[in-house]
Amino acid sequence: MNTVAKALHSQSHSPELELELGFEPKRKHTAALTPGTVTSPLTQRVDAIDWFDVEEELNGYGCAMLRNLLSAQECDALSANYPRDDLYRSRVVMARHGFGRGEYKYFAYPLPPLVADLRAELYPRLAPVANRWNEAMNIDVRYPAAHGEFIERCHAAGQLRPTPLILQYAKDDFNCLHQDLYGEHVFPLQVAILLSEPGQDFTGGEFVMTEQRPRMQTRTEVVPLGKGDAVVFAVHHRPVQGTRGVYRVNLRHGVSRLRSGHRHTLGVIFHDAT
Repeated sequence: MNTVAKALHSQSHSPELELELGFEPKRKHTAALTPGTVTSPLTQRVDAIDWFDVEEELNGYGCAMLRNLLSAQECDALSANYPRDDLYRSRVVMARHGFGRGEYKYFAYPLPPLVADLRAELYPRLAPVANRWNEAMNIDVRYPAAHGEFIERCHAAGQLRPTPLILQYAKDDFNCLHQDLYGEHVFPLQVAILLSEPGQDFTGGEFVMTEQRPRMQTRTEVVPLGKGDAVVFAVHHRPVQGTRGVYRVNLRHGVSRLRSGHRHTLGVIFHDAT
């Protein structure tokens, strides 16, 4: 059973989770649709995810997989648009800044519809987790239910630049362990989606996350993504139950060295940058 933080609401508590420490993830439910309502394929995929299990994984390990979040066609379309500079506000060559090897580009506003939809669809599922984490860690910040409201908060504080990005790696490229913070307002969870096929488009290049725990050795998590799979993970820190109560652990993420081929990844970050 995963370690989770203390239950913060009273509905339908899981006895197993209560024995451990956690906020209890809410069981997923399907909202009733108005007759005649048509949902997008992305909405259907997001609705089909077991968000209870996702939260339990996040509480226990700081990351969780979302299988087949994007179709192969959607992945290919995003990768194919990487050379189109008109879609992006900036390009970063990682070696110039000591970030690793490879490069990435930040999208400009307006975001491509699929990228904007990913932000809008995933954020409401993750905001309750973020709020329970902050309450467990005695952090006063709470996140609104809709992503648009959170972006208004970022923009009011001068964080105006969009942060979703595509990363491109070639043979021997890698991404050093890091955190994507960007300003005062930080949403504590983000999503990375693999757009390439492991073993076919590239080898190596695994998503890696580390967790630094007080007075303990660092723990490493390697997430085995397939094309179209996503990983949702902690941006900065998360709560963990200790013998004397809840404490924070610090997390970083990166990508191991590519052995061959090319790899593209879409990063969905929910806060904007200064």
